[in-house]
Amino acid sequence: MSIDINSLSAKELQALISKAKKRKTTLNKRKPVAVVRKKLTTQAKNEGYTIAELFGSGAAATPRSSSSTPRKTRKSLGKVAPKYRDPANPDNTWTGRGKQPRWLAAYTSAGRGLEEFKIDR
Repeated sequence: MSIDINSLSAKELQALISKAKKRKTTLNKRKPVAVVRKKLTTQAKNEGYTIAELFGSGAAATPRSSSSTPRKTRKSLGKVAPKYRDPANPDNTWTGRGKQPRWLAAYTSAGRGLEEFKIDR
């Protein structure tokens, strides 16, 4: 967030200072993240859970009983070599998967064909 303080009036600037002081007071009252994290981890462990099971962490949670169904995981397709390259900036490439990048969309909307940007193999 960026605020141009040069464009603020004295009244607006005072209001901003007041809000900033309130926010600083609120943040100073909070416990450090490490303390809260340790407390949550301990409580989850005492109840028989892991933090990953409760909040997720990219790892699949272990089912707690035979009646629960495991989560579906997305199969990774791996890295794909780029198929299209920007002639104005060779660092801009696209594999042909997902949404078309802005640089390519600009060219195609101007009437140029997709084949013009294909990388020769």
